[in-house]
Amino acid sequence: MPNLISRKIKDELNQLGIEPKKSLGQNFLINEGIYKKIVVALEIKNNDIIVEVGPGLGTLTGFLAESGAEIIAIEKDGLLTAYLKNKFKNNKNVTIIEGDILKFNPVDYRLQTTNYKLVGNIPYYLTSRLTRTVFEKWPRPEKIVLMIQKEVAQRIIAKPPDMSLLAVSVQYYSEPKIISYVSRNSFYPAPKVDSAILRLVSSFQFLASSKKTKNSQLETRSFFRIVRAGFAGKRKQLINNLAMGLKISKQEIQQKLSLVDINPQRRAETLTIEEWQKITNSLFSRD
Repeated sequence: MPNLISRKIKDELNQLGIEPKKSLGQNFLINEGIYKKIVVALEIKNNDIIVEVGPGLGTLTGFLAESGAEIIAIEKDGLLTAYLKNKFKNNKNVTIIEGDILKFNPVDYRLQTTNYKLVGNIPYYLTSRLTRTVFEKWPRPEKIVLMIQKEVAQRIIAKPPDMSLLAVSVQYYSEPKIISYVSRNSFYPAPKVDSAILRLVSSFQFLASSKKTKNSQLETRSFFRIVRAGFAGKRKQLINNLAMGLKISKQEIQQKLSLVDINPQRRAETLTIEEWQKITNSLFSRD
């Protein structure tokens, strides 16, 4: 029940003598029903490894631990880390680590492609950097379930003609889906905006190519170089953004786009992931 969890969380904070830190985006979830939705969305199996971002007071950690999966929880706040280590000292399937999730080395904890899942209630400022770090530098997770701002979640799942650089960046690697919307009143302290539970399932093409070869890394860098150039000038035509961002003549851009049947007057917001891939292949071909 939300009121019981709310009282428990407030009692724990009082016991520790701390106030939630805005600098760390600390808004504690006090709705038990939402915790259960997160656990269901993860589709936990007995041998799963689950990496939790910012466990806070360990409420979600407790629900996850009940599943029998191995839990690796990374907390940046030193005081909370000490509290969590004591709280879960008798849980052999829970490991508490003090540190910055962006500096976390997954290899040290036996994480391999598709053998783990990632979960967390994360602040807005961390969303883009975390997803990029996980998809570009970590072994690819099987599944990611994040609690993020509602508007950010909606931007991530957007389709043409409402695409953004963030949407392309996430959809290039995964298939995103909003599992549930979460009222701001489900948190303590209540933030100014509502949230959403977002699930990201790694795309088949990236699961199939688990080895990061030089060619695949080059293709990815080329792809995002073009996408960033395409979105550089808001609402400007594709031909203008690409010519300016890539330092290529408009004539060559027009020629390359025509080869893949894409109108150079279109805008970046209207393009699909597949169309961006076609543009990348066309612009970087040397035929």
